[in-house]
Amino acid sequence: MILKVKNILSICFLLYSFSITCQSKKPNILFIFSDDQCFETIGANGQTIVETPNLDKLTKSGTTFTHAYNMGAWNGAVCAASRAMLITGTSLWQAQNAVKNVRNKEQLSWPEMMSQAGYTTYMSGKWHVPVPANSVFDVTNHVRPGMPKTVKEAYHRPVLGENPDTAWYAWDKTNGGFWQGGKHWSAVLADDGVAFIEKAKNDDNPFFMYLAFNAPHDPRQAPKAYIDKYPLDKIALPENYQDLYPDMGEDGVPKIRDENLAPYPRTEYAIKVHRQEYYASITYMDEQIGRILDALEKSGKADNTYIIFTSDHGLAVGHHGLVGKQNMYEHSLRVPFIVNGPGVKPGAKIHSPIYLQDAMVTSLELAKQKRPDHVVFKSVLPLMKDSNKKSYDAIYGAYMGIQRMIIVGDWKLIAYPKLKKNKLFNLAKDPLEMDNLASHPMYSEKLEELRLALEKMMDKQNDPMSSIAEADYEVKKQKAH
Repeated sequence: MILKVKNILSICFLLYSFSITCQSKKPNILFIFSDDQCFETIGANGQTIVETPNLDKLTKSGTTFTHAYNMGAWNGAVCAASRAMLITGTSLWQAQNAVKNVRNKEQLSWPEMMSQAGYTTYMSGKWHVPVPANSVFDVTNHVRPGMPKTVKEAYHRPVLGENPDTAWYAWDKTNGGFWQGGKHWSAVLADDGVAFIEKAKNDDNPFFMYLAFNAPHDPRQAPKAYIDKYPLDKIALPENYQDLYPDMGEDGVPKIRDENLAPYPRTEYAIKVHRQEYYASITYMDEQIGRILDALEKSGKADNTYIIFTSDHGLAVGHHGLVGKQNMYEHSLRVPFIVNGPGVKPGAKIHSPIYLQDAMVTSLELAKQKRPDHVVFKSVLPLMKDSNKKSYDAIYGAYMGIQRMIIVGDWKLIAYPKLKKNKLFNLAKDPLEMDNLASHPMYSEKLEELRLALEKMMDKQNDPMSSIAEADYEVKKQKAH
């Protein structure tokens, strides 16, 4: 009898030990998030001259999702909607209420779900969600607002021949912005990331790190050495450059803050300078990412860490005569999305469309944490096992009450209901969206097919717009927090 009891105790101890071992084998997750970074700005992909050696390494040793999208926004601060969806796992028109539920402790946020799965959670950088970051993360540092403060001289610029003594320069620390506090915010975030990893290497719990750069959001500031990497004569204008977007205005693409950074009409000189500053900001951020990755390697934790890199949306910076992200074109909806870690196929590219918010559910699956019923996004892990699979039959996009979008296969429809205008593109043949086929009789059936698909998707998404066919609809007020 005593022997049997001893055997039972031994078995219980072994099971307990096995449970602890399994728990400790949960992978660490490092989520690196940029702001305003278009999909074309990873050097390894060869689409622009931007230099990103550290992101290139992640690309070559990991898997890239070439068509990762943001759904859009209910107001001009597209990043606020993007991050609300990311943190709550809910889609565009449900995310504001979901954030309220998180704030009221009626619903778990992404970091709280990771904490529930046994993770120590760390956060630094841009937050832009109306919930105190320190109420949902275990450790926070340098929690930043939506964007650094800027100055009026940063707008409607540059103008060829302007007075150099009064011009705005990206490296001028007296302009504040990313330089506020004395050290560039990208470098501060890297400092925090390195310190977090140093702490985590002695922690038995797996870690979940949320490191969110404000870069390359404007004001696009970087040390002068990084600006000098991109002389203007080396910068090409986007092939779909225009002096002015024809459907700009309150019923199309609004002339709000982002668009006012460059002068109207656009000039080749102004757009080249903005792209110069954009690239420099990205390259400087990439160097800071390198510091974080080096610290991870030195910590001994790299072999059991998954890294997910993405951005909250893209940016035009001269495409189509636009500068900002308040539009439904690829340059403003699509972002980089890279997954790196144990067992991830190196150098792979997956073209099946996803949402960037799939990062949240991917981390939950890696953490062996059940996806809550209210979370609508999906893990990318099944696509990494079988690239022929699809997570979504269609990709939906919306901007306030003035733009709607759907992608089905190779086809994309952008609708401006108040203008009673549609734009139809074949993305396979026309990836730069330069040939609008909406008025071509040959494509009338395809246009109608996508219009119906969009309206069905709007119903599925509980879109407050009743129909894209109606120009006099009443959109529910969506207030930004």
